Amino acid sequence: MKFVADLHTHTIVSGHAYSTLMENAKYASDIGLKILGVTDHGPNMPGSPDLWYFGNYKVLPKELFGVRMLYGCEANIIDYDGNLDIPVDMQKNLDNMIVSMHEPIMEGGNSADINTAAILKVMDNPNVTILGHIGNPRFPICEEVIVEKAKEKNILIEINNSSFVTSRKGSEKDCTKIAKLCKELGVQIIVNSDAHFCYSIGNFDVAKKMLKEINMPKELIINTNEQRLISFLREKGKNI
Repeated sequence: MKFVADLHTHTIVSGHAYSTLMENAKYASDIGLKILGVTDHGPNMPGSPDLWYFGNYKVLPKELFGVRMLYGCEANIIDYDGNLDIPVDMQKNLDNMIVSMHEPIMEGGNSADINTAAILKVMDNPNVTILGHIGNPRFPICEEVIVEKAKEKNILIEINNSSFVTSRKGSEKDCTKIAKLCKELGVQIIVNSDAHFCYSIGNFDVAKKMLKEINMPKELIINTNEQRLISFLREKGKNI
């Protein structure tokens, strides 16, 4: 299974990541990726950049080292009404917007009903392209309800390799359940690294193993096909 894109990566400006934009782009080129998404954390995450950072993407090249660059954000869900820490007028100009729940911004351990309600509300936002690492056991959800709405709203479900390796301990069971639901309901997924260091970019080994074990159809994994991924983003109103 060959992947052409990694749309969830962080640079040093996220505050707890360790590589520059140029280092990330060069490594993505070296391993043969066609598309790289830059998705630094939204400003409510401690150590993250100011909104000015996301508003100044216009100065950056659309291609580096032969890799198509997509400049976006991993926006934080900041309350149970589904609000984000990126203003709506700025969201529209991002190439890609992942939405995620993170501690310490949101309190982990609450009921699945409360977390699900927040995610369902944010999914009504047309600027959302990807639901980030929703298999995190610290934020339980009603998985089937979320997956069904993702299909309705044409939002990608992320299978996050980092959740199996270094982050969000105990995610394997829930991530596998979500992937199986996506297979059953015909919902598109995207496999991402959530890299916080350049050498992690494009490393999907553990996620790939799980997807192979459940026989996930390749046609549901959107970042195995460059044109399908670009078409999806354009359908979401992204000018790429």
